[in-house]
Amino acid sequence: MFFESKDETIYKIVKLSKNIENEKGLFIINIRSDHGGKFISDLFESFYEEKGYHHNFLTPRTPQQNKVVEKKNRSFQKMIRTMLNEFDTAKCFWAETINTSYYVLNRVTLIPKLKRTPYKL
Repeated sequence: MFFESKDETIYKIVKLSKNIENEKGLFIINIRSDHGGKFISDLFESFYEEKGYHHNFLTPRTPQQNKVVEKKNRSFQKMIRTMLNEFDTAKCFWAETINTSYYVLNRVTLIPKLKRTPYKL
């Protein structure tokens, strides 16, 4: 899911929340985000209130709070850079490279406690 601009964030979040609730039968209680401007707007606040979501913010400049995501992002960045550099891929294919990286890592990364890949889960 790639955005043309940050203005699309609210629409993607609304669509994602509907998919989670309708397809998975799960209910969202909390949404956690950084203090990015794309997550702080009147549209977001009215959406959260309408749905009854609690919006929690991470403490600024503390990536330690989100260490699992930060580590996964670093892995993705390394993989993407390697694919782009190793195969002399044109930069216009960066979105396809990211999609390929996600596809591969979701099928080869093993979650130790469950002994399954994210794809199997």
